[in-house]
Amino acid sequence: MHYPIQLTQISTEKAIYIPDYEQVKDIYASLLDLDHNTPFPFWAKLWPSSIALLDILMTHPHLIQNKHVLEIGAGIGLPSLMMASISKSIQISDHDIEAVALLKKNIEYLQLQNAEALQLDWDNVPKNMNPDVVILSDVNYDPTQFDPLVALIDKFIKQGCTIILSTPQRIMASPFVQKIEAYIIERYEVLVDENGIKKEISILVLSKKYSYG
Repeated sequence: MHYPIQLTQISTEKAIYIPDYEQVKDIYASLLDLDHNTPFPFWAKLWPSSIALLDILMTHPHLIQNKHVLEIGAGIGLPSLMMASISKSIQISDHDIEAVALLKKNIEYLQLQNAEALQLDWDNVPKNMNPDVVILSDVNYDPTQFDPLVALIDKFIKQGCTIILSTPQRIMASPFVQKIEAYIIERYEVLVDENGIKKEISILVLSKKYSYG
């Protein structure tokens, strides 16, 4: 693993391994000098959206309780790791192999018997995957990915899955939200403090109930 990790206390009961983000930025700058095509490790930070999603799952556990859950684009996988014990099973996935390695380490550290880490690209989700609930946290940051993400959401909702999407209030993300507006059945707003700045995060619950067709 390129980036150093440290055991970080998340709650009074649980700690997980998380990359030191300041060191991540320094190491990334060094890697960039060697190869200008080195992708930035967006997975290696606890983003406000994942913190907000954990808050909502803690206060509304029925959303995933006793259900088969899949998190896509999980990065560190904070909400899944912390809430795994109440789900029937949970698959935590990311396309980055280093993120998956860290997920496996945290699953082992937390001794989660019902969880597994997967390397998964949201453009190539296996057809036989049919969870009860799909979690997406801060995935709609790249406008070029809006259409593939909408297609992914549409696919799972047509299978009867519920989607829980946590997203910051970004102007550029509004076209994405407009495309999935018909699926939204619940909406929560959470303020997360990030270095003294309050970030407003929306958590959207999507279901087939109000979908077209």
